[in-house]
Amino acid sequence: MSDALLNALAEALAGLVTAVETSDEEVLDPDTAVKWLEQTGHSFAGLGAADRRALDALFREAALRQPAGAWRDEPARVSEGFGLDRDEYHATLDTLAETARRYADTVRRADPATPVPTCPDWDLGDLTRHLGTVHGWAEHLVTARPATRVRPGDLALDPPTDPLARPDWFSARADGFTRAARAADPDAPVWSPGADPSVRHYPRHVLAETLVHLADAEIALTGTARPLDPDAAAESLDHFLATAPYVPWLAEPLAHLDRDGAVLRLAARDSRTVWTLVLGGGGFTWSRGSGGAAPTAEVTADAGDLLLLLHRRYGADDARFTLTGDRGLLDDWLAAGGL
Repeated sequence: MSDALLNALAEALAGLVTAVETSDEEVLDPDTAVKWLEQTGHSFAGLGAADRRALDALFREAALRQPAGAWRDEPARVSEGFGLDRDEYHATLDTLAETARRYADTVRRADPATPVPTCPDWDLGDLTRHLGTVHGWAEHLVTARPATRVRPGDLALDPPTDPLARPDWFSARADGFTRAARAADPDAPVWSPGADPSVRHYPRHVLAETLVHLADAEIALTGTARPLDPDAAAESLDHFLATAPYVPWLAEPLAHLDRDGAVLRLAARDSRTVWTLVLGGGGFTWSRGSGGAAPTAEVTADAGDLLLLLHRRYGADDARFTLTGDRGLLDDWLAAGGL
């Protein structure tokens, strides 16, 4: 694609986004405007770091070609508004490092023999061994970058036999993964259990695991999980939906729900994120935003609670959730898609 065409496309897109953001309610329905902007932002979020930087530069150059005034100022803010100038890969690693510290602090002060009700037959020592294994496995993958599947059991990760030593072992494994991922090329190819066979897959994968198992530990100790970071939870819910079609024990039950055309909508109060899931075609499709057909069922809660609902850490009857529409659709989804 020529530079001239790229510049023209960036200028047209910047102008369109600016027009949507600044339009009067009588000209453009606010709900439609939000839907368009959410869908555009979600598309941008899927770009690799190099492409995001390139698009950021094109938007800024497009703004500078405009005369001084609102039509220069507004396009210049497009990159900031959509986070194009943010390094999502390293931001995810920052969030992961903080979440791993929170997990280690939580289990280090606790009896490792404490049962974990959300992971039947496990205690906190088992949970910590599992989560440390996930971090160690991911460190190997982003470092060795194998082209075929490697199972955690294929690696000598050496979890301590003494459960009291596992929190420190977990911390070392978590630090090892974040260091390895920071040093790696996010776009380098590697086998992954999902749609993205690149190093970029693994910080999101490990963050999702760590958030959910942090909640498991807190539920085991206090009966409830402390609030999860809204943006991290939303990113992990994206990851769950993007990965589920590639995980046989999730994809196969979801493919047999016999609810073709049904629409399940998830709405996060805190992050203001909306996910629309459409069942059919031997599975489901999903998108950010509230566009398309009216929902058959809708669930509203904070993003972290929605993440934990999809992982069946909370039941749908919990007071955290507001449900409208066909409750049976949500029950069918949770029965088929639980981990």
